[in-house]
Amino acid sequence: MALHEKLVAGISAAVRAFFDRGQPFRIFHGSTNSTRPIQHGRVVDISTLLNVLKVDKSLRIATVEPNVSMDKLVQATLAEGLIPPVVMEFPGITVGGGYAGSAGESSSFKYGYFDQTVKSVEMVLADGQIVTASKSRNVDLLRGAAGSLGSLGIATKLELRLLPARRFVKLAYYPYSSIHDTIIALRQATENPENDYVDGIIFSKRHGVLMTGQLTDHIPRYERPQKFSGPWDPWFYLHTKGKPSGIISTDYIPIAEYLFRYDRGGFWVGVQAFDYFGLVPFNRYTRWFLNDFMHTRMLYRALHASDMSFGYMIQDLSLPFDTVEEFIEYTSQKLGIWPLWLCPLRATDPPAFHPWSCDSERGVSQPMLNIGLWGAASSSRQEFVRQNRDLEKRLTALGGCKVLYSHVYYPEDEFWQLYDRNWYQELRQRYSATTLQSVYDKVKTDAVRQTQKDTPDASFIRTLASSWPFAGLVGVWSAIQGRDYLIHRQPSWTYWQSARRINNEGTLRRTEVKRNPLHLPEVDDKK
Repeated sequence: MALHEKLVAGISAAVRAFFDRGQPFRIFHGSTNSTRPIQHGRVVDISTLLNVLKVDKSLRIATVEPNVSMDKLVQATLAEGLIPPVVMEFPGITVGGGYAGSAGESSSFKYGYFDQTVKSVEMVLADGQIVTASKSRNVDLLRGAAGSLGSLGIATKLELRLLPARRFVKLAYYPYSSIHDTIIALRQATENPENDYVDGIIFSKRHGVLMTGQLTDHIPRYERPQKFSGPWDPWFYLHTKGKPSGIISTDYIPIAEYLFRYDRGGFWVGVQAFDYFGLVPFNRYTRWFLNDFMHTRMLYRALHASDMSFGYMIQDLSLPFDTVEEFIEYTSQKLGIWPLWLCPLRATDPPAFHPWSCDSERGVSQPMLNIGLWGAASSSRQEFVRQNRDLEKRLTALGGCKVLYSHVYYPEDEFWQLYDRNWYQELRQRYSATTLQSVYDKVKTDAVRQTQKDTPDASFIRTLASSWPFAGLVGVWSAIQGRDYLIHRQPSWTYWQSARRINNEGTLRRTEVKRNPLHLPEVDDKK
């Protein structure tokens, strides 16, 4: 812990210096899974806070720094036979990003958002103070900083609750021939206490698939584990789409393979890369050949470098179950984007920056259904902005709210009609955060500036850099330079060949272990 404390002291001093000079700053994490345009300016660098400090098997708690990625976290906890209750499906998403954002995944119907599994947070406030927020100290800060995008302070250490791990997820696929039936079945699945994971994919108006997962140590003798991480393995959404209609199918998926099943292809957004260049067919052989580029770390680097988040609708939108069908009908007519991801979310009480909804009759918070809307939109920036504004208005009218990692075009007064501004401002005053950018300042997209890039006055270089195929080539080059593909060529969490052990200084030491380092029961050959 000594190294951690030294690094945090340095961050505290840097923040205090900006505070004394009255200068705003932004936080540099080293990576991002947001699709918002990147802001530049004065920075406080916390990119060195990327270690798993401790995994306490007896207390079932992991102590980690904010830039620990999901794959690194899962590797460290699996080595002790434990797993986080909520794990973001992209391995490059960080613990800090999950806490400061709104991360809801297929276990969130049961455990809530990722931040609701956080036991405590060490934070550097805007005046340089180092404080801890937990269920017993600074409770309002623990709750308020969740989803507030770092606008109340910098998270520097987090304690996470853990659960006993199992070797496999038994995943059942239920096909349906209508959107209505898929949504009804999904909602019913969340009420089954035997389910550990629930999500769904709507491929079209006549094809939906519900997936329910149950943790298990056993796999029948006649079954083979299904993998999704290898170059020749199927992309998960294509695998799901190919399941036979009219019957229930089942896979037994190694736990880490399940958690990161959507990584290759970024759900299905990776298909857009093939469509963009147009010269490369989309088939099993080209997906194998281009596998290095099809992991989400690479896709995000390419997205930001190419400035191509404009022209693609990449939004997570949460609504009450009762209005989901109407919203899907709207997106079908106006955008024609398929497939759609369905992820049920446990009820969240306000005030919060997470999507929440209240049952008007009972006056209590109710569960919501998140829709992953990811696909091509208008290539005209002016039309793209209009599409986003129309989407936001329709979402609000149906009692929904978007997740704030994405493009946000709400005018400020409209934005604060969705969130409790007084609660937020009181927190900013109490914790000396008024010199930091507000949530709205962080998420808003400058529509005027972006639409000007479409005008004849835009510079020739800017126009060329954003045109086909140069924008795509810039993205590919940036992704290669980032060298993230090396991480996915040897994903050590896949085979559990080694465990991470923690020494007294808080740094990780590799220890060779048996092929089954989880010390869990072997495959049941009697079934």
